[in-house]
Amino acid sequence: MYHGMMNNRIRIALLPLALGALAAASPPKKALTPSEIVDRAPPSAWEEVPAENLLLFDLDDHRRVVIALAPGFAPVHVANIRKLVRAGWFTGITINRVQDNYVTQWGDVTEKKPLPADIVAHPPAEYERPVGGLAFRPMGLRDAYAAQTGHAGGWPVASDGKRAWLPHCYAMVGVGRNLAPDTGTGAELYAVIGHGPRHLDRNIATVGRVLAGIEALSALPRGTEALGFYKADAPRPAIARARIAADMPVAERPRFEVMRSDSADFGNWLSARANRKDDFFVRPAGALDICNALPPVRAAVSFRRPKKRPELSPRPILSRSSSA
Repeated sequence: MYHGMMNNRIRIALLPLALGALAAASPPKKALTPSEIVDRAPPSAWEEVPAENLLLFDLDDHRRVVIALAPGFAPVHVANIRKLVRAGWFTGITINRVQDNYVTQWGDVTEKKPLPADIVAHPPAEYERPVGGLAFRPMGLRDAYAAQTGHAGGWPVASDGKRAWLPHCYAMVGVGRNLAPDTGTGAELYAVIGHGPRHLDRNIATVGRVLAGIEALSALPRGTEALGFYKADAPRPAIARARIAADMPVAERPRFEVMRSDSADFGNWLSARANRKDDFFVRPAGALDICNALPPVRAAVSFRRPKKRPELSPRPILSRSSSA
């Protein structure tokens, strides 16, 4: 009896040691990759882009570009863009400039096409806004162009602590303008197709981000004239149709969701992006550039190509002196 009790006590005493040895022998839990975090994020971590803020450009090669507008950062310019779209002004407008590692730009090459009567001809310089009112989530990482970078409302944001602005990252959309005090009306737009030209931050109104179809703009032939403009007689893509998703039948509207920048899943995604522990990585960077931290986007419904429309005849293009 005594020996049996002693044996049981010995077994009980050794049990924690055995469990500890078993745990030590078990492989450590594998960290989730950024893609896995996105794939596993629950519906509560996503927010749908309002249809009123979805701008669709159907090109004459039957490809579609979908842009999320940012009225919280450039309300007057965005209102102008909506008016231009609803007036049919962009139909037939051409892409006039494709500069390698920089921008693709489109607008009226003649600069003579009348603008809708209710357009604000001289918008304020909406290059930055007060940081107050933004649910700004700082990344807490170094940046070459701003005291802080982070996110707010599903947008990448740079800030000096008092003012905030949208940084010029890949696929961000800005308003072309001439020399100051001109601020552009929104009739000439460009999308960044290269390494983020952050030196443009706070010098131009940044009005949105391409959510889908950036390849339709970034893979175009480069212009051979100064600043990437096409030659006068060169063929170029044209816009066959422009629409705001809110003006389309509900069944035909594209729908997109952006990961909520105030969600725990987004915080986990940022941490995983900055500290990659995927099998490929030998040494995590421990840092993250804002242009490599654009909030994840997903199509809420299957993204369909636009219906085939008649191609527009190429229009001549003239060289221009202004640049984005």
